[in-house]
Amino acid sequence: MPRGVEGFSLVEGVWVTSYVLSIALASVLRTSLIELAQLKLSLVGKSEKMEVLYNYLSGPEFRQRIEAIVESFQSMKEDLDQEKRAMIKMWAKREKQIEKIVNNTVGMYGDMEGIIGATLPQIKNLELSNGSEPLKTDDT
Repeated sequence: MPRGVEGFSLVEGVWVTSYVLSIALASVLRTSLIELAQLKLSLVGKSEKMEVLYNYLSGPEFRQRIEAIVESFQSMKEDLDQEKRAMIKMWAKREKQIEKIVNNTVGMYGDMEGIIGATLPQIKNLELSNGSEPLKTDDT
């Protein structure tokens, strides 16, 4: 071993190591060589790949795919808008039905109160609060 080298070292462009560390150094060097080879392979044909990619992006196939995606989104948006309108219509109809039921119930209670008088049991939600103003509902 050269002077000053205890484990391993690069001496004048040559890796020098002890016998004990030789397998570890060989493994590290092997891994580095494999990674370097893979990097070189990935760069092979880089300009050709870029040209193919450019041709694809500027060609009709890519445009057609993007148009298909946009059309799908537009269709989904139209379906969603249609469903939204249908739900609003259903809610409005149901709201009117509930309003009719409440109004008819209050009217019937008023009719019975007029006929029976004070002996009719009070229904808190149908009476005036504090004797001056009607109870508030979600709509008022």
